[in-house]
Amino acid sequence: MYRPARRLAEIEPFHVVELLTRARQLEAEGRDIIHMEVGEPDFPTPEPIVTAAVDAIKSGKTQYTQALGLPELRQAISRFYGERYGVAVPASRIAVTNGASGALGLAFACLAEPGSEWLLADPGYPCNRHILRTYEGRPQAIAVGPDSNFQPTPSQVAAAWNERTAGLLVASPANPTGTLLTLPEIAALAGVCRANDGHFLVDEIYHGLTYECDAPTACAAGDDIWVINSFSKYFQMTGWRLGWMVIPEAYVRDVEKLAQNLTLCPSTPAQHGALAAFLPETIAILEERRAEFRGRRNFLAPALEQLGFRVTARPEGAFYLYCDCSGLCDDSFRLAADLLETAGVAATPGLDFGGNAPEKHIRFAYTTDIDRLAEAVERLARYFGG
Repeated sequence: MYRPARRLAEIEPFHVVELLTRARQLEAEGRDIIHMEVGEPDFPTPEPIVTAAVDAIKSGKTQYTQALGLPELRQAISRFYGERYGVAVPASRIAVTNGASGALGLAFACLAEPGSEWLLADPGYPCNRHILRTYEGRPQAIAVGPDSNFQPTPSQVAAAWNERTAGLLVASPANPTGTLLTLPEIAALAGVCRANDGHFLVDEIYHGLTYECDAPTACAAGDDIWVINSFSKYFQMTGWRLGWMVIPEAYVRDVEKLAQNLTLCPSTPAQHGALAAFLPETIAILEERRAEFRGRRNFLAPALEQLGFRVTARPEGAFYLYCDCSGLCDDSFRLAADLLETAGVAATPGLDFGGNAPEKHIRFAYTTDIDRLAEAVERLARYFGG
């Protein structure tokens, strides 16, 4: 008997993962594929983190930790907020989680009532709305575009808010666009949520990967804001599945109870490795890599525009270029499939990111080195007859 929960009908596949599967099949057949589809740094985890994790395993530090994480790691994250942002965030409000996805799951498990509505930007990271739906909340899209740098505005949020709305989730830097919110913009959005007695969640998992300035943390805009971060992107620990969340004080015990029951604790070896993430020698490695990402962005954006793509979002952070491809095709999903099969270039169609003109947009990730990016541009030029 096959009888899944009704909510499964609203959980869509993650198309980029399916595209990656096809890319791997082509590689197994001997094809050379340039991967510009998946949001994963191509650098290995910095050696100090690896060494710390290996040392912990060798010394037998493999038992469960506290549900909210190692106390010393929570303290290290607290110090990081003070040193990097000049913001005091007590360790007692920090939960170490099973990746940023695990953090968001705990937040929605804590806050989402069945049928409650939550405002999310469209385009946006698809898993966010599906995690929300899993906990019986209802995503409500706010269409964003070039006029607001693909970020929701306070007036849009206020206009979309209704009696069923429970809160707002934003991302800065955002996926798929790489755009940022300033601290005044974050504060203004927080003000709309407070005025409506709603929750405000801010995804900051691409912090550290910004190229003209350091992104401000929403922790500076109030201690009632839920802030989610990760060791995956800037710290390049994607497969370690480790993140964290800054929780409003009143909800710490609630999140702890949920973590005790849903996850027990995050990976112990990963937590011991992450203790080395904030060491000066690790940060030095990460900052060198940030500079390389910036160089890749500065090469790829004008190269794509010369081919006929339009980069309509200011790519200030993350490692994506969200391009309007309507001058080249009328269906980005078909274009992405054909680029993979014909040119050996894997990119992500707008279909993954929502219903706001997805057929006109495609995302390129600059998560491969400059030489491979240059080869990708050459292949695209041949594909388009340039």
